[in-house]
Amino acid sequence: MTTDFAAGPLTTQLWNHVRPIVEQIEALPFLEQLAAGSLDPVAFTNYINQDSLYLGGYAKAMSFLAAKTTDRDESRFWATSAAEAITVEEQMHEELLADSRLAAAHEDLTQRGSRFKASPTTLGYVSYLVATSASRSYGEGVAAVLPCFWVYAHMGKVLVARAGQMSEDHPYRTWVQTYDSPEFDESTRQAVGVLEQELDRAPAEEAARMRAAFEQACVYELHFWASAHAMQDWDPAVFTPQS
Repeated sequence: MTTDFAAGPLTTQLWNHVRPIVEQIEALPFLEQLAAGSLDPVAFTNYINQDSLYLGGYAKAMSFLAAKTTDRDESRFWATSAAEAITVEEQMHEELLADSRLAAAHEDLTQRGSRFKASPTTLGYVSYLVATSASRSYGEGVAAVLPCFWVYAHMGKVLVARAGQMSEDHPYRTWVQTYDSPEFDESTRQAVGVLEQELDRAPAEEAARMRAAFEQACVYELHFWASAHAMQDWDPAVFTPQS
């Protein structure tokens, strides 16, 4: 597992600590099927819909960081990243409707009524990020939003390696390439660099809270992928014990 995005010893240690979680993400059937191009279009479309809902809250969390930091460069970085998250949300929706296979799956989900509703995992993840960024320290907020950068950048590399030379008709080619790009890699390195700096400055108790926030967000990343594949919704029957 690569730690190429680590900015120093503290973020290297942190990435190594969450290695078991990242390995669970790598092993998810959703990602294996995504790389192979065999993933059910309905499951992928559900993932994109949930990601679109997630990105709106993620942008809000980064906006809180932009307002909280006293460093102008960091404020500009978080504000720009928040704006780009909204742009990505809009582009994903447009590309979804442009692909006939995914457009049909999108219509199916719309008819089911799940298009505009955040799943329990999506709502929980977004609520956690917004609450942490708004009410906790700047360092904890940075730690909480970072896994979305780092895990996605890492998985972009994993997916490209698994998929090999993707053909033009690979149904998920555009999505995979979005997260395996020099621009996204650079943004990830900048975000990791901020966390390395904050961990280095923080007293021991504060640094422990930052590491805990990073780990919790990594767990949410795992569940976000898995819950989208499972088509998680708010049906209470799912939680009813079998007799």
